[in-house]
Amino acid sequence: MKRLTAFFTALVLVLSLFSGCDAKVKAQDLTDGIQPDPVAVTDRFTDGQPQAVADFAAKLLRQSAQNGESVVISPLSVLYALAMTANGADGETLAQMESVFGLDIDTLNSYLYSTVSTLPSDVGYDIDIANSIWITDDEGRFVVNDSFVKTVKSYYDAGVFQQTFNDATLKDINNWVTQKTNGRIQDILDKIDEDAVMYLVNALNFEADWQNEYVKQDVWEGVFNSPDGAQNVDFMHENLHGYIENDDATGFVKYYKGREYAFVAMLPKQDIDSFVANLDGEKLTDLLENIDHSTQVITALPKFETTFGTEMSESFKNLGMTDAFDWQTADFSKMGNARQEGENVVISRIIHKAFIRVAEKGTQAGAATVVEMVTEGAMIDPPQPKEVILDRPFAYMIIDCKNNLPVFIGTVNQI
Repeated sequence: MKRLTAFFTALVLVLSLFSGCDAKVKAQDLTDGIQPDPVAVTDRFTDGQPQAVADFAAKLLRQSAQNGESVVISPLSVLYALAMTANGADGETLAQMESVFGLDIDTLNSYLYSTVSTLPSDVGYDIDIANSIWITDDEGRFVVNDSFVKTVKSYYDAGVFQQTFNDATLKDINNWVTQKTNGRIQDILDKIDEDAVMYLVNALNFEADWQNEYVKQDVWEGVFNSPDGAQNVDFMHENLHGYIENDDATGFVKYYKGREYAFVAMLPKQDIDSFVANLDGEKLTDLLENIDHSTQVITALPKFETTFGTEMSESFKNLGMTDAFDWQTADFSKMGNARQEGENVVISRIIHKAFIRVAEKGTQAGAATVVEMVTEGAMIDPPQPKEVILDRPFAYMIIDCKNNLPVFIGTVNQI
């Protein structure tokens, strides 16, 4: 195809692990016949909501960028995963999760519902978000709450499928993911754990072309100064009118078709580690709200590709979300009831993997997040042109321009 689209694929799995069984039973959609509660769509977010999401993104980047390697994460992917999980939480467990989000669960539900409902889509770009939940039909081990099913249906339009957990379920979930991500992510699950009772899955697919694609004469070799030494890489050159600057960084904004989405590059004035350590939602929001479209900026963006994976449990514990991981304090009673005496449902792992490729025609990116839950027991004048040459470690985002929502955030330390 002549038109090369840039896609963003975020995949979220929330796993609740108990004991399995092998009988084959056709999946039953528990949302059949359920009338979702009416939800108001917010066309423009207010009350600090975008800043809260930006702050959540900055928190995740700070926690993830600690080993001097290039990082790429999808804060929106992780947020969807934990928001659906939080709808099953109560008490102090829920309070700690809300504190990390920066939003209460009711506001977050409305925010994410409106995000889906108001995301722009047109020729040259597209974004789709889908959710599903898979529950064991063995009610001797776990019974889901009807109110939880209605909530995830109302706010997340999730299909809630009940069936016997076996290899057929594994195939069903993997096929659903493959379909919803246009084949970008396959075989996300390697098995159905023998203790599993629930999987909550979110798939997010983003495709967009650059508004102005780089052509052959825009690309030539240069040197990228990574911590490991100089690298000869291809740089994509362009003069833009989308300059950003604060006390910590200079940068530029390059739009995708329709100017609904954009790539935001941030070049630290000092080193990348100091920049990330001082980054917060207020700084990100200020940058995005003060884009200078009158100043010309000479830019050079290296072609790069990054693959990154991390387990986020310790990160969220460091952010104050501790009860959800402790069998003695975790409260996920709104999600459903564990049927085995002395057992409680807790988060075991939060696994996040992501990929991004930036080149002449656009951007390709993908992400997957797995939250694993287990049962545990007693255990004015025209300004002069600026210049931003990304020839050393830098940070970047892919944003929803309408709401200044960071969909994707990362750093490039080496090419």
